[in-house]
Amino acid sequence: MSVKPEPVSALFAGPFALATVSAPEGPAFPALVTPDGRALDLRSALGEERLTALGVLERWEGLLPRLHALAADTGLARTPLADLRVHAPVEPRQVFQSGANYRQHVIDLHVAHRAPGDERPEDERRAEAAEIMDRRAERDQPYVFLGLPSAVTGPYDDVVLPEWAEQPDWELELAAVIGRPAHRVSVEDAPRYIAGYTVANDLTDRATVFRRDMPQIGTDWLRSKNAPGFTPLGPWIVPAASIADPGDLRITLRLNGETMQDESTKDMIFSVARMVAHASQTARLLPGDLVLTGSPAGNGLHWGRLLRDGDVMEGSVTGLGVQRTRCVAERTS
Repeated sequence: MSVKPEPVSALFAGPFALATVSAPEGPAFPALVTPDGRALDLRSALGEERLTALGVLERWEGLLPRLHALAADTGLARTPLADLRVHAPVEPRQVFQSGANYRQHVIDLHVAHRAPGDERPEDERRAEAAEIMDRRAERDQPYVFLGLPSAVTGPYDDVVLPEWAEQPDWELELAAVIGRPAHRVSVEDAPRYIAGYTVANDLTDRATVFRRDMPQIGTDWLRSKNAPGFTPLGPWIVPAASIADPGDLRITLRLNGETMQDESTKDMIFSVARMVAHASQTARLLPGDLVLTGSPAGNGLHWGRLLRDGDVMEGSVTGLGVQRTRCVAERTS
């Protein structure tokens, strides 16, 4: 089961996006999608029957001129997206996730978790938290950890809530997609390694973030974030050149039609370039890898309303399109 996308006049910014789609009962294939909602099979257009979206990203710079030409060629046969299933746009080899990267979100957490005996007014504690965030942005490093590619699912697929997940929560994020190998790159050079951007919802079970049996060991991201389908991705990858400023995009998540997250990436503590550069200082980033950049304020734990069976999440980022997923409780019997 899945939630079908609704028709939109312009699905994304720019002349084209890279998607992975399939016809009914057919195999998934890479497609060049135009903003009017039509898809061109890149296997036939490029003459490579076994081509994948990852294969396109591995040759991203060299293929870009050809992709632009294909997008502009109105004589080529295209298929309406309504006749296709849209999958996650790429199967990444590595997923880099980030926490505590939105200033207002972290300030809210700081204020909410008042130290015992701290009776100062909220505005004073909020000002203190803001100063801490400013110092962190200037002196510290992003908080990055690893996710599993097996948690990635499509932008309209149902999300199964495991029966063991007591507090499943949403975290809508901007994700950068790597377009060339990157290792120890500078912040200034990092944008050159980004092929494009997509939408990611980095679901988290809040109840399992911290180990109850071993609190001194810290966070358990394997358990809390990596159930199958916990990372709805897409619907497509919009080339970086089509996004004028990734530091000025609106991230919006609606739950059953009610807005829960609505924040600009201007509120990021560490920019996308700093996130990519930081991850590359240790790891070798590969084409198709995802760098998730953190989630803004408005998670379910903040609202006191966690995900449950039947909920529909609609997530959008300016210029990147909309993903729409339904939550389904796991049935084990």
